[in-house]
Amino acid sequence: MLVMVVWGATPVATRLATDDLEPLLVAVLRTVFAGVVAAPLLAVRRQRPPRGARLRTLLLVSAAAGFIVFPVVYTVGQQRTSAMHGAIILAALPVFTGLYAAIVLRRRPGSVWLAGCAAALAGELVIIAVRAETAGGEATLVGDVLVLVAALVVSAGYVAGAMLLPRGLSSTTTTFWGVTIGAVVLAPVGIGILAADGLGSAGAEAWGAVVFLAFVTSIVGYIGWYWALDRGGISRIATLQFLQPLSGIVLAALVLDESLTLPLAVGAIAIIGGVSLAQRAR
Repeated sequence: MLVMVVWGATPVATRLATDDLEPLLVAVLRTVFAGVVAAPLLAVRRQRPPRGARLRTLLLVSAAAGFIVFPVVYTVGQQRTSAMHGAIILAALPVFTGLYAAIVLRRRPGSVWLAGCAAALAGELVIIAVRAETAGGEATLVGDVLVLVAALVVSAGYVAGAMLLPRGLSSTTTTFWGVTIGAVVLAPVGIGILAADGLGSAGAEAWGAVVFLAFVTSIVGYIGWYWALDRGGISRIATLQFLQPLSGIVLAALVLDESLTLPLAVGAIAIIGGVSLAQRAR
């Protein structure tokens, strides 16, 4: 639950960072900064990557989904939509996580679970459809769709990372290797952006948001989440993800002065209700 509260601040921190910095640079920096911390700790603790092609594939999927593709797609999308939209769209994460887990574990979802998924996805469509009427017109179709795609991607990373833990890797090792791999891949992109455009005139607020995304969201959040998935089971613990938009909505209202309109509230209720129904059915 604590991880969900922390991750709920991600849309707000992303909007604050992208106000002064390019979205792609923010995405790269959050992973590279985390990797700069994680890589030396891996060396000091002599934590090696898993052995075997299957386990290394799971690690690569986890790293690519959680620390390469997701930061880039999500940050670019969140810069183009409101923090409330981003937070509520991410409420569908448990549906996607549960679906991937069902596929991997070869468990056929029941009719109630499917009904819950349908309700949650209907809520997503409501939010996207009424984007021009919410949050002062800041939300865009492109932004909403990119955030939704990012949620689809990162859910696969959650499942891949959680599957490593019963096979000898700790949540800390899985996270550190993930961000290190992500940092190695994205560092050249960051160097290219800095060489072309520089840092600009970003203030302390933007840099503070980047630091939060790097260390709290990307390291502390993932360590806690992988640990919870391992201890409580992917399908059961994924239910807690529906708490994420609640803290995001509150922070968006307090920090960014965004407003929760009736259509947005209806979509949020549909998503949270559908997610709750789907996860209880499991």
